[in-house]
Amino acid sequence: MEDKPATSSIRTNLPQTAASVISAAPPAGLESLYNACRRHYPDQPNPLQVTALLKYWLGGPDPLDYISMYANAGDSEDGIPAHWHYITFGLSDLHGDGRVHQVTGSDSPSGFGFELTFRLKREPEDTAPPTWPAALMHALAKYVFQSENILYSGDHVSWHSSLDNSESRIQHMLMFTDPQLGTVQTPYGSVTFIQIVGVCSEELQAAQHWNGPGVIDLMKTVQGAGGHWLVTDMRRGETIFELDPQMQDAVDHGIEMEGSNLSGVSARCAWVEIDLAALDDGRLFGDSKSDTCSVPHITDEESNEIKAVLMKGLLNTKPVLPPIANKHINDIVFSGSHKESYDSNASSDAGTFELLRTRTLDAVHISINLEAGSLLPLALRFRMFPIRGPHDSTELGCVFRGRLKHGRHFTFKSVVGDVAITFVVPTVVGAFANQEHPLAVHGPWLQVLMRHGTSRSFR
Repeated sequence: MEDKPATSSIRTNLPQTAASVISAAPPAGLESLYNACRRHYPDQPNPLQVTALLKYWLGGPDPLDYISMYANAGDSEDGIPAHWHYITFGLSDLHGDGRVHQVTGSDSPSGFGFELTFRLKREPEDTAPPTWPAALMHALAKYVFQSENILYSGDHVSWHSSLDNSESRIQHMLMFTDPQLGTVQTPYGSVTFIQIVGVCSEELQAAQHWNGPGVIDLMKTVQGAGGHWLVTDMRRGETIFELDPQMQDAVDHGIEMEGSNLSGVSARCAWVEIDLAALDDGRLFGDSKSDTCSVPHITDEESNEIKAVLMKGLLNTKPVLPPIANKHINDIVFSGSHKESYDSNASSDAGTFELLRTRTLDAVHISINLEAGSLLPLALRFRMFPIRGPHDSTELGCVFRGRLKHGRHFTFKSVVGDVAITFVVPTVVGAFANQEHPLAVHGPWLQVLMRHGTSRSFR
């Protein structure tokens, strides 16, 4: 593949004197990160660097100010190949003056609290680092800035395409803490360097069914998978399960003993309250047009609080759900009788609504995009068998083996809005869905109680 520059030359409208003042000395946050890099690369004080010529805070399209590219000799005795080490600057607060990130104290995370790194195996013919990883890192950074979703060690990213647009099997990503850089302290808060690890589809599925940290630990032990530093080899043609068949047994054992620690995924999702009478009469999916329902508004302060609390709930490995409220979401158009609906795809301009009131529902229709929805069986990990219910309707009984079996919860969180759909079991603390009312909503947040050993109606 022919590498294309990650940035293009453009002119800035700033006077030359202003530009020279801005670039006179690195800001304190950036200098702290540079110093962390210099400790590991003292012989490369001026590495090759991809630079956003028009900075994001001046209206440029790329949120990363810089991406440095270092040459790392690796460690042949430890199975770590020579590689290129890419490091971003811009997801954390480099300037400390509010131009990009909200100003926080030194005891808080700086900006988003992390920067990205990537280790790419250096091929014998390489004389300079390829620039395609910089484009990949810019794409991930744009996702973070637009969604405000933070990447943590153990997370995964489904990419569904080779990372370098070749025919490589490396088409997805896992995240773990960079083994060299770790976490550093800057004047504007702490910054953790999160390393991107390229993986095959089978390895991604193992992380989804079990957990990312577990798969990362297994990869470190497999010869040919990048060594302890997990250097990505785009020419790797075999999965860790093909390189070492015992790895599959380790994953299967982990799933059986621990279930999945995947507590939530970003999705395009919607839910709509429905009338049981309309469902029984077959009018739910009829040709009649639905009316438009009102949607709620809350303040920016409340919205920020929601995001923080929900993120805490999604990342918490303990089965605890804190109370939350959610901001306004546009309604969806749905044929038939419905009372209230929420969609993840839009903003709203409707009137106010009190979101702090929790309501219960009799029935609900849930829509989730195909990729995210395909994770539902592994999140719940159930076996389905037919049971004859009232009026000879078919019900699906669920025997939970994974997330819910282990007393945990699973959430589909809107990738562009504040809709959230959470499946819980009775042992989850803080849930507002309960045995008496298994379907409950709090603004756009829907909770569905799945009771172990009992049948649930699906149509």
